[in-house]
Amino acid sequence: MAVAVASAPLDLAAPRGSDHTYPSENQGSVSISIKEIASGHQMTNGKNENLLIVSPYEEEPHLLDLRTLDSANQILAQALTGLKCLRSDYATAPYVEIFNWTEVIESVRQQVATSDFDWKENSFYIVVFRSQIPPTTVYADLGVLDKAAHAEATKSGGFLKYWFGSPDASGRNLATCVWRNLHDARVGSVGEAHRKAAGAARQLYTEWKIERLRLLIKDDAKEWEISQWVD
Repeated sequence: MAVAVASAPLDLAAPRGSDHTYPSENQGSVSISIKEIASGHQMTNGKNENLLIVSPYEEEPHLLDLRTLDSANQILAQALTGLKCLRSDYATAPYVEIFNWTEVIESVRQQVATSDFDWKENSFYIVVFRSQIPPTTVYADLGVLDKAAHAEATKSGGFLKYWFGSPDASGRNLATCVWRNLHDARVGSVGEAHRKAAGAARQLYTEWKIERLRLLIKDDAKEWEISQWVD
C-alpha cells in the first residue's frame, strides 16, 4: 500500500505473508464499444462490463468505470490489467525493469489493431512511491488508510492502475499508480482520506521517496518509452 502524497500513490505496505503476487488528454469521443475493448481482459465477474478491476481492491468503489474514459485511455487501462512484476527486488530495482511493460504495450498494439482505432501519440502520468517501514508499523493501520485513499482517488477519475508489493526483509517496498494525466493525479490526491494518509506517513514510515514518470506511447503504439516527468 502507499500513502498518496501530492499526486503520489496511496498508502503502501502490504501485510507480510499476504497472497499478493509479484505481479491525457482526450482525443475525441469514444468510438470503440467498451465490450469490444474489454474482450479477453479482467472484468468484475460479469456483473458490469463497464467496470474494470485495476488494483488489489475488487469492491465496486475501487473499480474503474470505462465509460468515463476516451478510447485511448480505455485501451491502456485494459492493457494494464496484465501488468506483472518481474523482479523480487522491486523495492529498489530500476522502475522500467520491474514490470512487463513490453507485454503491456503489445496488448495496447493488439487492441488498436483489432478495433481499428487510430492511436495517436499520447502520454500518461506515472507515480512511483518507494518506502521503508520500521518493524513497529502496524500493517493493518496502513491498509485502512490505503483503501480509503484509493476509493477517493478512483472516484475523482482518471486512475488507470494501482499496484503495490510487500515489504522486503528491510521493510522496503514499492507502489505505483498510472494516471490519465497529471491533472487527474493532483485532483485525486487532495481529499480528506489522502490528507489522513499523508499525515500518518510521517509516523509510519522510516523514509519515502516519490518518483514522477511519463509513459509515452507513440503513433500506432509502435514505440514507447518511460522517462522522467518534466512539467
